[in-house]
This record gives sequence, C-alpha cells and structure tokens, in this order.
Amino acid sequence: MSSGAPRLSLRGRRGECEALDRLLAEAKAGRSQVLVLRGEAGVGKSALMDHLVANATGCQTLRAAGVESEMELAFAGLHQLCLPMMGQIDRLPGPQREALAVAFGLSAGSVPDRFLVGLAVLSLLAEVAEKQPLVCVVDDAQWLDQVSAQTLAFVARRLLAEQVALVFAVRTSASVPGDDPLRGLPELAIRGLGYDDARALLDSVVPGRLDERVRDRIVAETRGNPLALLELPHGLTVAELAGGFGRPDARPLASKIEQSFLRRIEELPAATQRLLLVAAAEPVGDVSLLRRVAQRLGISADATAAAEAAGLIEFGTRARFRHPLVRSAAYRAADLEERQDVHRTLAEATDPESDPDRRAWHRAHAAVEPDEAVAGELERSADRAQARGGLAAAAAFLKRATELTPDPARRGARAVAAAQATFEAGAPDAALELLSAAEMSPLDELRRGRLARLRAQILFARRRGGEAAPLLLDAAGQLERADEGQAREAYLEAIGSAVFAGRLGEPDGLRRVAEAARTAPRGPDPSRLADMLLDGLATRFADGYVAGAPQLTHALRAFRHDAGRNGDDIMRWLWLAWPAAGDMYDDETWHELTTHAVRTAREAGALNFLPLALTYRAAVHVHAGEFDAASTLIEESDALLKVTGNSHLGYASVLLLSWRGANTEPVGVVDAGADWARTWGEGRAIGARPYLHALVYNGFGRYQDALASAEQAYEYDDLGLFGFSLIELVEAGARGNAPTAAATALRRIEERAVASGTDWALGLLARSRALLSGGRTADELYREAIEHLQRTRVAVHLARTHLVYGEWLRRENRRADAREHLHTAHEMLQGFGARAFADRARRELVALGESVRRHAAEERQVLTAQEAQIARLAAGGKTNSEIGAELFISPRTVEWHLRKVFAKLDVDSRSKLRGVLTGS
Repeated sequence: MSSGAPRLSLRGRRGECEALDRLLAEAKAGRSQVLVLRGEAGVGKSALMDHLVANATGCQTLRAAGVESEMELAFAGLHQLCLPMMGQIDRLPGPQREALAVAFGLSAGSVPDRFLVGLAVLSLLAEVAEKQPLVCVVDDAQWLDQVSAQTLAFVARRLLAEQVALVFAVRTSASVPGDDPLRGLPELAIRGLGYDDARALLDSVVPGRLDERVRDRIVAETRGNPLALLELPHGLTVAELAGGFGRPDARPLASKIEQSFLRRIEELPAATQRLLLVAAAEPVGDVSLLRRVAQRLGISADATAAAEAAGLIEFGTRARFRHPLVRSAAYRAADLEERQDVHRTLAEATDPESDPDRRAWHRAHAAVEPDEAVAGELERSADRAQARGGLAAAAAFLKRATELTPDPARRGARAVAAAQATFEAGAPDAALELLSAAEMSPLDELRRGRLARLRAQILFARRRGGEAAPLLLDAAGQLERADEGQAREAYLEAIGSAVFAGRLGEPDGLRRVAEAARTAPRGPDPSRLADMLLDGLATRFADGYVAGAPQLTHALRAFRHDAGRNGDDIMRWLWLAWPAAGDMYDDETWHELTTHAVRTAREAGALNFLPLALTYRAAVHVHAGEFDAASTLIEESDALLKVTGNSHLGYASVLLLSWRGANTEPVGVVDAGADWARTWGEGRAIGARPYLHALVYNGFGRYQDALASAEQAYEYDDLGLFGFSLIELVEAGARGNAPTAAATALRRIEERAVASGTDWALGLLARSRALLSGGRTADELYREAIEHLQRTRVAVHLARTHLVYGEWLRRENRRADAREHLHTAHEMLQGFGARAFADRARRELVALGESVRRHAAEERQVLTAQEAQIARLAAGGKTNSEIGAELFISPRTVEWHLRKVFAKLDVDSRSKLRGVLTGS
C-alpha cells in the first residue's frame, strides 16, 4: 500500500480526470465509489489509473492487474490485490477469515463459497478503510481469473458507506470467454483524443516537420489513440511516415500497436529479446525468479539494462511491462521451441513446495508430447484449485491434463472430470466439447454413467423441459452396475426433470419415469435423504397420491429431523423436497426446511443457493400471513440475483402479489412469467398460472373467472400446486353455481387430506366440505376447520376460513355470530395486507350494518425493506458485524443504515429501537 504522489497532467483528458477527482472526493467523504473504465487498447486507461493514484493524497492505494496467462490460476488477481492487507485478516469474523485463508492457500479446509470469500474481501477493505480512505485500482480487468473477477464484482455491488474507491480498467476489444461480471457497474467510456490534442501529441514524438495531409491521415487512422500516436511512428522510415504508415492495413488498431512493439523488440540484441520472453512467460513479475532463470539460460546483466533503455519494461520490486501489448509482442516474437525452452526453465526454477501450481502450468507449456508425469501434476493442481473454490482453474488444469495424458482410458477419465469442473464453473458449451472428446476414449462403466448423467444435467440446466429425463434414466441404468448411490441420485433427478416439465412433457411421461425409478437398486443402508425422497416420489407418481403418502411423509420427517444437521443435503435437494412438502400440506416441514436452508446458506456464504432458499422461505411467510417479512426476503433475493447474475426466481413475488390483491395486476404478471416459462420448457411454472389466477379472482369475488382458471389448473397434477388449485376450485364452484365441478374437486381433496393427515390438510378438507353443505353439518364443519387450522402456521387459510364461515352465517341470518367471524377475518386479512379478501369481509360487515373503513389507516411505511430487516436484527441483539455477515454487507454499511433508521423512528439507542418495534 502506498500514499499519493505528485499530480499528473494528461493531455485532452480534462473531463475524465475531473470525474476521477470527484470519485476520490466522494470516497473520502464515506460514500463508496465504483467505476469501470472501458476503452480499446492504448486509449489511455492505464494513464488515467496512474492519475487517480497520483492524486489520491491522504489515501492508501492498492494496485492489481490481470494477466492473460494467469487466467487459469484461481484467485490470482484477488490475491495480488489483497496481499498488502493480509496483516488485517485476523480482524475478520471466523468464517470469513477461514474462507479467505483457504482461497489463498494459506490453510486447508472445505471448499469456500466464492461469495463468502467476497464478503471477507468486503470486510477486509472496510476494515483497512476505517483508518484511512482506500483506493483500489485493477488494470486489465478483462484478464482477471474468473473467480477473482466474480468476487470483485460482488464486492463492488455491496460497497455503500465505506471510504473505498474501486476502479477497474477493461479493454473493450479483448475477447474473453463467458459473461462479463463487471457489466452493469458504473462505467466511463474512454475514447480517443480530440483532433487538436491528437495532433499535438503526434507532433511531440515525430522529429522534424510533418506534411499536414500525412498528419491528418495518421490522426484519422489512429482515431486519436494516444499509445498508437506515441508508438506507431517508432521504427518507421520517413517514406513510410510520408505514406501514412505504409500501405493501408485492415488489422485492428491493437494489432498495429503490437506490431510496432514487435519491431522494436526485434531490433534488440538476442539476449535482451530472450529476457523479455522470460518476463512475458512469468506473469507475476517475480524479479528474483527472473534472475535465476536468466542465469540458467546464460543471459547477462547487460540484457536487463538494454531492455529498460528501450523503454519496454521496468525492473523494480517487480518486473513491469510498459503496456500489456509489449508482453504479448515479446511472447509472440519467439517461436514455439523458444517458448517451450523458457517455460521448462521457469518450471525448474519455481519452488515446487511454495508454488506447485504455477510450476505445473509452466511444465504443461513446456511439454512437446503427452507426458503422464506432467498430466498427474496438473491433476493434483486441479484438486488444490477445487479445494480453494477455484472451479474455473480446476477445469483449465484438468483440460490440459487431458491433452497431455498418453493412456487413452486415463485420458477419457480426466476428460469426464474436466467436463464436470467446466460445467460447475458455468461453461456448459465447453463441458459438452470435453464430453465429446471423452466419448472417443475407452471408459469404464462408472465413467460412462457419469458422462451420460453430466450430459443430461447440462441439458436440464439449459432447459427445464422433460428432454433430460430419458437421458437421466439411461445414465441411471449405466450407473446401477458401478455405483448404486449415484444411480439412485440420477433416478431422482430424472423424476425432478419430469416434474418441472409438467404439462409440457410427454403424455403420461412422469408416471413412466416414476415406474422406471422404482426399479432402482435399494441403495445404501441406512438410507440417505435422497433415497427416501426418491422412494416417496416414485411411488407418488407411479401409484398415486394415496399410495405414495406414507413414504413421502417418512422422507419429509427425515428432512425435517436432519434440517439443522445436514446442510449439504438440504441445499442439494431443497428444489424437490420443498414442493413435495407443499404437496403433502406439511407446513412444519416447510418451516423447518426453509429456516435451516436460509441459515445454512448464510453461514456457508452460498450465494448461488441463498436466493432459492430465500424465495421458498418468502413463500412460507406468505402462507403465514407475514407479507412484510416475505417482501423483505424477496427484495434480498432479487438483489443477490443481480450480484450473482443468475436467473430471476419469480414464484414468491407473484404469490405475494396475488395474495395482496390490491388489483388484478397479478394476472398480467403471472401471464408474462408463464410465457417466459414456455420458452424455458418449464411446464410446472405454466401450471402455476391458472392456480394464481383462481386465487386472485376468488379474492375479488369473481367466481366464474376463478372457476375457469381453477379448472385449467385441474388438468395436470403439478407437484405442490395441484392441491392448492383444488381448494380454489371448490370455493369458486360453491359460490359460482357449479356444484358438480366443486364436488369432483372435493373428492380429490378428501383422498389427499386423509392420506396426508396434517392439520393443514384436514382443516382445508373440513372447510371445503362446509362450502358444499348446509345447516348444522356446515356449521360443525366450519368450526372443525378453524380448530385444525389454528394449530398450523398457515394463517392466511385460517383467515379465509373465518371469512367464508362469516359469509355463510350472514346468509343464515345469524348476525351476531357472523359479525364475530367477519371481524376476525377482516382484522387478520387487513393486518396481513390481503386487500381483496379483506374487502370481501368489509362488504359483508357493511351489509350487517357495521361501520368499517374501506382500508384501515395503516402506519406510514417509513423504512425501506432493507432498513426494516436491519432494524429487526439490531433490535434482536445482533452486532453490526453479525448483521453484515448475515446480509452480505459491511459493518460500516450496517451502521449507515442504522443511522437512517434511528433518524426516521426518532430513537437514539438500540434499546429504544427494540421498544419502538415491539410497540408497533
């Protein structure tokens, strides 16, 4: 870390420099700043970074730079940036400290989630910035290794109230695989200099007078690119200059600049050229390592002086090329044999104990033919990378190991492993290429099964239709003979694929998949959670709801029992266990699963999984009538999805919107989501549309519309949705003069409720029977329904039962009893925020002569969702650090939000905050 240096003045960059000066001022004032400078090679991004650092008076500065050849080394860029701060690592919370130490290879441990590493870096920056404002600059960010880029993008999106400025420079013309994690951050486009400034800069480097027309041509061809204006004239003759750089050239400008550097390199002595090649092949710039390699290669010290005199490289504490294009030019100037020789010498000079992965990478570049020793070394490097959470690096190591493996069978096995790591790193196309290569090798049964399963998993990840189900069944069949546990998991994934395909899948496809799954081997003893879930779902879809209920109940009880102890399995199978619990009307398992899933994800920093857990937990809150809590979690999930770049999870938000019932807007929102789901192939999401339509229309008393929608939902037995649609169908049929349709639905509810046996199921059954009954029978059934539902967590269904009971009582002219239940319903529904259903209760009360305001005066919502969440956690006794760790923000940001909370609620302490919140 360093402090500011004397100010620099850049020609033609007044606006850009003023923007960077404002950024510095804001960061010093405690308002975190993030900026991405984007522009072509040589346009001046690095010079602007130098300006920023030079003018950061009173600040600490950290610098890092991406290097193309380092892209395969996990956390290389992040380690470069954080190295000067590692003395503060002991001040981080335990889980963050351990995650960062494992990521950087400082200690052994389980694979850290990259977002927990990101939270650790965020906390580290905030901690360092407490003492003095901190400026972090990352040049050539397009060459950062994938996990470093993703982690820094996460940090950039979570900075808010720290004295931190984080600035990236990205080359626009660079072709980098995968999505740009920095996309969406604040940007400043860096373009070429204006005409006058470009002319003046060119005049400063061209000796003598230059013809006006030639000058204009040069400025036009370079488009005002400063590096091109400074470098292209080097090495050109007067005649070439007179012609405007010789013949017109269709090469990109970056290629032209690199050619200019290449010409300058070729004019240097052979030893100096070789030294530049060594420096280009060694991306860290380790001067002591370069000296050792130079000695081995017989390069004298004079070569160092000649390289520096040429203005191409500096040898200080680290070797630093004048520009990344100098590095690439120096590397490309050598032929393949020279590069291999240099990499071989670098490998020999690299300590195998302290830096085994870089040594293995150099050996791989030096290899001229398949070499099992090098391939094995790369495989071990892949294991280390995976242990640190560097999936992209592990994939790169395994891919190169595959290429260098002489034995065909072993080569195929490594190709399958490389494909798995590549898929998990988020590159499905590259994974499929590796699988195609693996198929040409002789594979044993286990690896053939793994290959088939992985191909199907990639298909399911890309498209949620049923196309993956037969492939997963085929993979399961292959795995049965080699690994029964993996075979059973493949069968369970096949059922999951068919479940999500829903009505878009093959006719009767889910039943046929379930029947195939029932032939799976018995599996290990004792059974795992996945084994019990497989048995339950296979029976459920092969033989029907009633037959499958005992096994599913047993499986869900095991999930509930293990929820707090077996976090990995909960995270792995929640996507199937949660809808299965809803299908069984099991609100206790819903609650336990989602509570522990959210907690496990937060503690592990598993941000790829946390949004799903938050979405499911939000849906549980909706059914509990806790709409504000649901809204907070939905907002948090959406914010995290923006950070991770994963697909939007819309079910909980439209469920909440449908229950709120402020208007019929949810119908359009649900339709848009269903249209998107059709392109994705997810029939189950399409099945949610008619159910949610029916819910909305029942709320508004539009029973014919609700009936039509519920009958559409009735057409397919969607897991976790069909049972809810039956409830809406009975109410719509009973109130919409369609008793036959309602009676048919009631028979299905009776089968399910008796088989489930939960209070939720039995309460809904009693209510549905009451809606189709009369006299004393109806009265007893309504009371039975209330008694059951009072023992559950699903308060919205209890409130609706009071509502329909009250409506029935008024029609029976039992006015006093009607008032009691309608008031209860109105207070509950109004308190939840279920406006349409509350209005139904209000209209009934008005008909009884009661004076009820259309909408009770609600306390003005003075806190945002995040402020309310932070306020609740603070009132519950959590420290700023604990709150920050839970919400993936820094303690300084928590403090900033709490100051706003205190001001809005007019309190000055946490104890008073607790009083205000409990009082409200």
